[in-house]
Amino acid sequence: MARILIAEDSAYMRRLIRSILERGGHSVEEAVNGDDCLRRLDGVQPDLLLLDLVMPERDGISVLGRLKKQGSRLPVIVLTADIQESVRRGCLDLGAVDFLNKPPKEGPLLAAVDRALESGEGDGS
Repeated sequence: MARILIAEDSAYMRRLIRSILERGGHSVEEAVNGDDCLRRLDGVQPDLLLLDLVMPERDGISVLGRLKKQGSRLPVIVLTADIQESVRRGCLDLGAVDFLNKPPKEGPLLAAVDRALESGEGDGS
């Protein structure tokens, strides 16, 4: 079982993702925007971050940039409704390990989580 932090501003999307992850045996914490995500990372120390790109107060790209600047090895899966190739490349350069379209389907979400956790990148910092 992994500790997973979901950073997503949509309450509906957070509930959907939480439900899937908990059925997969994972422990889930939630953040409602990018600033909330950064605050919770220290206390939660997750094994994986699921990160929306478009959020109020601080967007996902800004969160990725902050994590990279801090030298974090936390694996990050980006969640998005639509992503341009240039944005995708930028996210990969900032340390994202995978991308999922929203709303995620159970099989692809759990497979992406397993791949990210098996990559051995995460150490919760």
